[in-house]
Amino acid sequence: MADKKVTLTLDGEAPVELDVLQGTLGQDVVDVRSLGSQGLFTFDPGFTSTASCESKITYIDGDEGILLHRGYPIDQLATHSNYLEVCYILLNGEAPTPEQFEEFRITVTRHTMIHEQITRLFHGFRRDSHPMAVMCGVTGALAAFYHDSMDVNIERHREIAAFRLLSKMPTMAAMCYKYSIGQPFVYPRNDLSYAGNFLHMMFATPCEEYKVNPVLERAMDRILILHADHEQNASTSTVRTAGSSGANPFACIAAGIASLWGPAHGGANEACLRMLEEISHKEHIPEFVRRAKDKNDSFRLMGFGHRVYKNYDPRATVMRDTCHEVLNELGMKDDLLEVAMELEHIALNDPYFIERKLYPNVDFYSGIILKAMGIPSSMFTVIFAMARTVGWIAHWKEMHDEGMKIARPRQLYTGYAQREFESQLQK
Repeated sequence: MADKKVTLTLDGEAPVELDVLQGTLGQDVVDVRSLGSQGLFTFDPGFTSTASCESKITYIDGDEGILLHRGYPIDQLATHSNYLEVCYILLNGEAPTPEQFEEFRITVTRHTMIHEQITRLFHGFRRDSHPMAVMCGVTGALAAFYHDSMDVNIERHREIAAFRLLSKMPTMAAMCYKYSIGQPFVYPRNDLSYAGNFLHMMFATPCEEYKVNPVLERAMDRILILHADHEQNASTSTVRTAGSSGANPFACIAAGIASLWGPAHGGANEACLRMLEEISHKEHIPEFVRRAKDKNDSFRLMGFGHRVYKNYDPRATVMRDTCHEVLNELGMKDDLLEVAMELEHIALNDPYFIERKLYPNVDFYSGIILKAMGIPSSMFTVIFAMARTVGWIAHWKEMHDEGMKIARPRQLYTGYAQREFESQLQK
């Protein structure tokens, strides 16, 4: 029984008493589940004020700039952990012991190969297809190859599916890239780290040895950590909604990839690079900054501010340091990178941006890092999907582990009332 209650009063009707639920952190939540039996629904387009589920995985306080995974602050995880350890934490709730981590790591690395017939699927796509289109299709197709363990009502099957997705995503992501540039696929190496293996599959070729740069490897690992989960965002909610019907895990993750593809969600860092290309040179920056400040101009600076974080994006601090480490390591001179660094300087010092808290966000820095590594912008969202897969799996597993009912949002209907049909074709 909830300790707090609210009373909803309607003219001429008896008051409705609703429980107020309290979580470990965050806002209190009014439990409106009983309103349906009273003939009432709530109206909340975009679900910006609605808790769609109960979860123990991730907590965000946008006003204070806080992001916690299972209670652990994101900056601590990004600087003192690695991606696979964060995966273990998200999936299991606690930090692993050395023995637990080694078992987890071995399980993941031993399942990085994909069924050889899947490689033939890539040849059914045009070479110039967007890699996200390929990634979405191939991920959904996994259900046709690994259908031996897809009973979502069996816990062991859910665990096997989780490992398969986590293990094979880097392999498929790298294959999307290799196929798009006409190079042969590079198979995974179990002696490399998760991030190092991905970079090797991306850039190695049969004709010469590729040595993974440890600075770039660590940068990729941090990009994966910082994108691993972000509470009930659009793609995670999509995975939960698809999963609530009992759909197989590969279909659910493919649905998440489709949602992530949108430019307002996972495509933000790709949009940021397009903006830098539009600005093109440092001398053009003042004009674009002027346009960004003009409310009547349609131009917007991408990669600044965040819908959830009203303060500084806690992920951006780590990503900023990593960005400068990568640029220093590579010693690159590039017009777009110079534009990005000048924009960063302006945003951190211009009163207009400071007063409105339009700080560079994680998408701004990750886009710069990926470009510096030589990764095309069309692959940015694919890498985001690869990183976010563990978050999607964690929420999908939590939903099944704790029981669920099929998602069925209601609506405020504003169309015609009932009317008689008379065919206009018979007149």
